Amino acid sequence: MKIHEYQGKALLARYGVRVPRCLPATTVEEARAAAEKLLAETGGSVVVVKAQIHAGGRGKGKVHKGPNVVARGVEVCKGGADAARDAAWRILGGKLVTLQTGPEGRVVRTVLVEQGVAIARELYLGMLVDRDTRRVVCMASTEGGMDIEKVAEETPEKILKVWADPVTGLAAHQARWLGFQLGFTKDQTAKFVPLLGALYECFTREDCALLEVNPLIVTVDGELLCLDAKVSFDDNADFRHPSWAELRDPSEENATELKAKEAGLSYVALDGNIGCLVNGAGLAMATMDIIAHCGGSPANFLDVGGGATEEAVTRAFEIILESPQVKGIFVNIFGGIMKCDVIATGVINATRKLGLRVPLVVRLEGTNVDEGRKLLAESGLAITPASTMFDGAQKICALVRGT
Repeated sequence: MKIHEYQGKALLARYGVRVPRCLPATTVEEARAAAEKLLAETGGSVVVVKAQIHAGGRGKGKVHKGPNVVARGVEVCKGGADAARDAAWRILGGKLVTLQTGPEGRVVRTVLVEQGVAIARELYLGMLVDRDTRRVVCMASTEGGMDIEKVAEETPEKILKVWADPVTGLAAHQARWLGFQLGFTKDQTAKFVPLLGALYECFTREDCALLEVNPLIVTVDGELLCLDAKVSFDDNADFRHPSWAELRDPSEENATELKAKEAGLSYVALDGNIGCLVNGAGLAMATMDIIAHCGGSPANFLDVGGGATEEAVTRAFEIILESPQVKGIFVNIFGGIMKCDVIATGVINATRKLGLRVPLVVRLEGTNVDEGRKLLAESGLAITPASTMFDGAQKICALVRGT
C-alpha cells in the first residue's frame, strides 16, 4: 500500500525526523492560503507546489491539460501566494505523465505546498526488506535527486549499503560509517546518526515495505532535511494498523485490484494476455513462470486461496475478464482443502453466466479430482482439459496464438 508524500512526511515527523513545513491542498484557493500561511510563518519568499500521485519522477514529469503541457509536476514559486495559486491551477485536474506512470499518466487531485529551502547538497537515502538476507537494508548515495534506478544500474558502486541486525537493530557505528562515506562533517554526522535511527524505527514499527528519501538535503546552514518521503506499507500487516484505512487513496489504486481485495482475492494486474486463476501464491508464481516458458505472457496474478467457494471462482473470472487484453484463461488448481469438484462447478457456472468467448484451459489435481474432471467433461462447454501444469501452459499458449 502506497501513500502520498504529504502523508509520508507527517509520518516521519511523528518519529522526530526533520521535514520542511508543508500543507496539502485540493483547490487553488486552499493552495493560495497554504502558501500565505507558510510564507508568513517561515519569513521566506519561495514556496514549492508539488503534484501528489503514487509515482516517482514528478519533478521531471509533465502535466497535461487537454493536448497542452501546462506545468511540471513540481513548480518553484517565487511570486508569493498568488504564484502558488497559479501553479496549483495548472497542476490540479491535469494528467501528470512521468517515467513511472507511463504515457497514460495520473490525474492530480491534491498538491503539496511546501516552504522553499536553500540547498547545498542532495543525497539519497532508502530502506527496504532484503529478501536474500532477511534483513532491512539501508541504502545511501551521494547521487541524490537523480533517478536512483539509473545510478544503481550504471554506477552501482555509488550505492552504499548496510544491513540492520533483526535483533539489535541498526547500529550507531553503521550510521556513522554511512555518514563519513557520504562526506558529512563531524557535526553533520552527529545529526545523521539519530536521523537514520528514527527512520529505521519508523520503518519497523510501521511495517513498511519501502521508505525512501530522495533527496535528503544538506541546507546552506548545514542542517539535514528530508525533502521528500516515499513510503509504502506491507499489506500483510494491515490487521495491525487500522489507521491505514484513512491513508488509502482509492483513486490512485487499480480499480480491479480493489474489487479483488474486497472479494477476498489476491490479484495483481500484469501486461500479458493470458488470465491465470490459481490457488496458492507459490503455485500462482510457478504458473506465470511456466506460461512465460511456453512463450505466453500472463495477464495477472490471481490467488483464490485455499478455501474458495463457487461464488469466489465466478468473481475471479469476472475480475480477470475486466481486462480487455485477456485472450485466454488458464485455471490451475491443486485441491487440498479446496475440492476439485467445487472448483469445477464454479468454473462451469462462471463460463455459462459470463458467456465466455475466450479459450479456457483447466488443470485440476488433488481432492475429488476425478469428480471435478467428470463435471467439466460432461458440461458441454468449450473447456480444454490439461493433465499437468506444463500441458496446460502449452495448450493455453497455443490456443491464444490461434494454432
